[in-house]
Amino acid sequence: MLSNREQLQEILKKANQHARKQAKESGASIYYIKNNKRIREDAEGNKFEIVFDATGNRRELEYNE
Repeated sequence: MLSNREQLQEILKKANQHARKQAKESGASIYYIKNNKRIREDAEGNKFEIVFDATGNRRELEYNE
């Protein structure tokens, strides 16, 4: 069972790398959640935290890990 888990993790890692590569080549951003924060990463690798204020307006703040 352990080897199946390791195989699945490797497949997911490769899929993630492929998706990032395609997004970068097309100039698209990728969106994901990390540490309970919404993150947008642009094609150049810049990361922004997406936050919404009390009225629902979206803002992006520079994200530093």
